[in-house]
Amino acid sequence: MEGSREKNSGKVFSINISAKKGISKTQTSTANLIENFGIEGDVHAGDKTRQVSLLSWESISQQQACPKVNPIRSRQGGTNGARKQEIEFKPGDFAENITTQGLNLAKLKIGDRLIIKDTIILEVSQIGKECHNYCEIFKKIGTCIMPKEGIFTKVIKGGQIAVGDNVDLCFPTKKKTANRILPDKDYFLTLY
Repeated sequence: MEGSREKNSGKVFSINISAKKGISKTQTSTANLIENFGIEGDVHAGDKTRQVSLLSWESISQQQACPKVNPIRSRQGGTNGARKQEIEFKPGDFAENITTQGLNLAKLKIGDRLIIKDTIILEVSQIGKECHNYCEIFKKIGTCIMPKEGIFTKVIKGGQIAVGDNVDLCFPTKKKTANRILPDKDYFLTLY
């Protein structure tokens, strides 16, 4: 392993699925990831590039704290004075399949991999997305973080995942050969 940076690892904070597109997903404690398909029972699974979506809990929490999302509204003359209108977000509200915690997903590039509990491999296939006819969250609050911060992956190696499982970010190595840098077929955990 090269470099002197921190290892970028975290955990599965929540697993979320839905049977219908365009709605928030429901939390579940476990899920089966199927190779080259996605999460069993989720509407977005299939033979395509956006099989499993991820978003960090830190991004969701930051969205919750945004003044645009939760402004303080003043009421003139009432007994309540200033009152805060709160919108509470929970995992799955942005239609992400896996909510992570402790990972800097912003460092990921297409082709990077996430390893869940040392055996399950997801490969980044897309970063962000176009918002389709403004999702439920956009309609509710006027903004959505999935188009900028959502990570989409393909399942390279499947298996059973559970809330609390470890997740490590992996980056392709490069081999230097005769003044050329070639991507290595093997991946390793980078100190990041």
